[in-house]
Amino acid sequence: MPKQSPVPDEVSKPFWDACNQNKLIVQHCEACDRMQFPPELKCVECGSSGMGWKEVSGMGKIHGYCVMHDSRIRLLQADQPFNIAVIELQDDPDIKMFSHLPGIEADEVVIGSTVRVEFQDTEATGQKVPEWRVV
Repeated sequence: MPKQSPVPDEVSKPFWDACNQNKLIVQHCEACDRMQFPPELKCVECGSSGMGWKEVSGMGKIHGYCVMHDSRIRLLQADQPFNIAVIELQDDPDIKMFSHLPGIEADEVVIGSTVRVEFQDTEATGQKVPEWRVV
């Protein structure tokens, strides 16, 4: 399935740069020791601006999903229907990411399945994006 190319901003650039190196990182607050995603200027828990980055295992589980039958995004229409899954990180269950679940047919998703991150190139810019595959 073709992927949209994200446009990194000042806050998210380290995340996207790590994806290009096949690494998954999330922000880490040095003040309260909390991880957060998506990236923000400050910690959403304590308000500290002392944000760093922490590499995570790239493992998770399927928290929930839906099936897209009628996307407004033309790039994705040829692959309809497709899954949109919510992935809960093993390193921090409060962090959730989305995936199309490559290798799983629409509506054949098993909630709770273990997944591992993989990185796929986007057509427009070559920026790698994280996707999750059932292991």
